[in-house]
Amino acid sequence: MKTLPFMLLGLVLASAMACGTPKGIEVSETEREIFARQTPDSVRIADAESQYEIVIIDPGFYNWLVSVAKPEGYYSQTFLETRNAIYVTNWNQRALLPRQYDSSLYVWPIDYDPKINYGYEVNYKLYNYFIYFQRKYNQRLGPFLPRI
Repeated sequence: MKTLPFMLLGLVLASAMACGTPKGIEVSETEREIFARQTPDSVRIADAESQYEIVIIDPGFYNWLVSVAKPEGYYSQTFLETRNAIYVTNWNQRALLPRQYDSSLYVWPIDYDPKINYGYEVNYKLYNYFIYFQRKYNQRLGPFLPRI
């Protein structure tokens, strides 16, 4: 599977105490899987048809995606691709100018080609990350307000 070089701001913190469970409490494998899905530090975005994947590392994004973002199917794929092309262009310009823009926010450029069909899921989650990022860090990556 091809991986888009895509590192979005995030902190990955691990604590030995958070990984274990107290003695005497048994947690089933199913409960562990449910908890792991509810609070991940990263979100993996993949499309089987296009063979592309994105990994977003930002501890608050997953919870925002499932609780605040519009549901899948709300936007058309054309809308998402158009907005992503604009956001990626502006993101990459900022990533290439670390003295002008905060280099801790724009770590790496994003390899996104608008001519490639990445599929709905990749475009949907990428778009929503851009909205989340703009709102969380008070940034503007395009001519429109980052609305939900």
